[in-house]
Amino acid sequence: MKRRDFVKGITAGTLVAGTAITTAPALQARTTHKWKMVTTWPKNFPGLGTGANHLASLITEMSNGRIEVKVYGAKELVPAFEVFDAVSRGTAEMGHGAAYYWKGKSEAAQFFAAVPFGLTAQEMNGWLYHGGGMELWQALYHQFNLVPAAAGNTGVQMGGWFNKEINSIKDLHGLKMRIPGLGGEVLKRAGGTPVSLPGGELYTSLQSGAIDATEFVGPYNDLAFGLYKVAKFYYYPGWHEPGTTLEAIINKKALEALPKDLQSIVLNACKVVNQDMLAEYTARNNSALHTLVTKHHVQLREFPDDVLLKLRKLSDEVVLELANKDASSKKIYQSFASFRDQAKAWHNISEVSYMRARNL
Repeated sequence: MKRRDFVKGITAGTLVAGTAITTAPALQARTTHKWKMVTTWPKNFPGLGTGANHLASLITEMSNGRIEVKVYGAKELVPAFEVFDAVSRGTAEMGHGAAYYWKGKSEAAQFFAAVPFGLTAQEMNGWLYHGGGMELWQALYHQFNLVPAAAGNTGVQMGGWFNKEINSIKDLHGLKMRIPGLGGEVLKRAGGTPVSLPGGELYTSLQSGAIDATEFVGPYNDLAFGLYKVAKFYYYPGWHEPGTTLEAIINKKALEALPKDLQSIVLNACKVVNQDMLAEYTARNNSALHTLVTKHHVQLREFPDDVLLKLRKLSDEVVLELANKDASSKKIYQSFASFRDQAKAWHNISEVSYMRARNL
C-alpha cells in the first residue's frame, strides 16, 4: 500500500509539474497589453484620423487581442503638437502624425515627412524600405526613446487655399499662410509668413483673417474641413509636399517589452496602413475635387511656371542649408539626394513618359 501510494504521488506530482510547464506559455500568450495612441488629427477625421483608427484596429486584430490600442484624437489626451513628447516620455505607447511637426526636436526629421520638390509617395517608400532611409530614421529617433515607422501617405498634395490669386512671386509677399516644415521656410524666403497650426484650427483661422491662406492635404480632407467656405482660390500642384509620409512613433521601451511576434505585428501593421492610406487618397481625391468645383464653385488654379521655378530655387537653398547644419543632417541628405537622383532618372523613362503618352 505504501508503495502504491508512493507511485501515485510521483505520478500526480509529475502531472502537476507537467501542467505548470505547459500552461506557463499559454498564460503568457493571454497577457493583454493595453496601449494608448495619441494623434495630431481630429478624432475620426477622414483619411488621417481614420487611418490612425485603422492602424489601432489592425494591431488589435492581428494580435488576437493581445495588444489593445485605444486612439485619442488631438486634444483628447494631449494637444496635437505634444504627441512626440508624450510618446517619448511613455505617457502613450504610440503616436500618429508627421515628422515635420517635430523640427523643434530635430530639424533633420523633416526629411522623413516631405521635402519640397522631393520624393513622391512611391519614391519615399522605395527610399525608406529599400534605400537605407528607414535605418537613418530609426537612428535619428533613438535618442528620443522612439521607434518610427511609415504609417500612411497622402500622395501629391494640393498647393493650398488662398484669398487672392497668385500671378507672380510678389503675390506671396506679406502672405500669412499655414504651411509646416521645409515648405514654410521656403515661403518665408519668398516673402511670406509661415504659420504653424493643427488641422482643427484652419477653418476658424481663415474665417477670422488670422491667416490669408492655408494648405492641408488635398480635396478629400479639404472638403471635409469645409475650407471652400472661407477661401476662394484652390491652387495646385503641392510643390511643398509631393508625397507626404505620415508616421507612427512607438515608445522604444514599450515595443521592446513585447514578445518578438507582437513586435513584428506592430511594425507590419504600420506597413499595411502605409499602403492602404495612399490607396484611399487615390480613390477619394478626384471625386472630392469634382464636388468642390461643380457644387461649391471653387476656382481651381495652377501656379504659374515662373512662381514654381522661383520656389524650386528657394527650396534647393533651404534643403542644402539644412543638410549642412550637422553631421546627422548631412548623412540623411546625402542618402535622400542620391536616391532622388536615381528615382528621377528611372521615372523619367517610366512614369513620366507613360503619363505623357497616356495624355496624348
